[in-house]
Amino acid sequence: MPRQPRLDSPGTLQHVIVRGIEKRKIVDDRKDRENFVKRMGEIATDTNTTIYAWALMTNHAHILLRSGVHGLSKYMRRLLTSYAITYKRRHKSHGPMFQNRYTSIVCDEDAYFRELVRYIHLNPLRAKAVKKISDLEKYPWCGHAVVIGRIKQEWQDRDHVLSWFGKKEGEAKKAYRKYVKDGIAQGRRPELVGGGLIRSVGGWSEVKSLRRRKEKVFTDERVLGRGDFVSRILKESDKRLRQQLARAKGTQKTEKFIKTVCKKEKVSLEELCRGGRRRHVSAARRQIAYRLVEDFGIPLAEAARRLGVSPSAISKAVRRVMEE
Repeated sequence: MPRQPRLDSPGTLQHVIVRGIEKRKIVDDRKDRENFVKRMGEIATDTNTTIYAWALMTNHAHILLRSGVHGLSKYMRRLLTSYAITYKRRHKSHGPMFQNRYTSIVCDEDAYFRELVRYIHLNPLRAKAVKKISDLEKYPWCGHAVVIGRIKQEWQDRDHVLSWFGKKEGEAKKAYRKYVKDGIAQGRRPELVGGGLIRSVGGWSEVKSLRRRKEKVFTDERVLGRGDFVSRILKESDKRLRQQLARAKGTQKTEKFIKTVCKKEKVSLEELCRGGRRRHVSAARRQIAYRLVEDFGIPLAEAARRLGVSPSAISKAVRRVMEE
């Protein structure tokens, strides 16, 4: 069965899991860890991506984030590509470093935000990277110490995390500590990262209950949430995909139109887009600019980018054609 496209609408809460290819290490030592964490934070700031929780393990990493205006893909592409380049250069290694496709799960914030923060921040304890919960509060490769206030990372939104546990910082930290500690006994939580049905309805016990009652539930492996949330996310994603396809189709039409005019007027596309000022080149550009703006509804800035001139030049070209 072919892979489904990512649900990558800007502003969605996502649990991202990155794994080394064939379960290999993604960090070898402290310097690698510092490099990964630094890039994770700096690129989050650059892309307006908000990070709430994270844990960097030896062969994988978890990040709970809210995607920026350009969606999740831009952030992850920059993070994984830049880190892999520096890692391979430093260790003189070759070949792919990460699994081809990182996992990204759109999450119902109201139902799962606190649980995901706890689950992610308990990763080092479950993996025995630290021995006890008090060690986790000083552990630099996990966001728990940042929420507690023992380590500072300006790019991690600890205030939002604490706001789920109390209005005042002191009481919020106390409640957060207790909540995380209470989660130790739960161990692994396959319903948070497992198959679509388990993930969507909240665990095997709920799956069995639904089966006993012979109830159907709307699920999707890319979403952590119940049926109504899954349905809403998929509708939003479908609308966004239709808009993207419409823009792509519009781009194809305008490119075909530009090439047609260039061929008719015997103007090369290269000269047109380099800002050539020969009379017949300028005339072709005016004609194209007018049609792009008036008929295709393309903004001045976009038309200027396609024709290699300034927005003011497009405005003048449109005005001149209208006056002719």
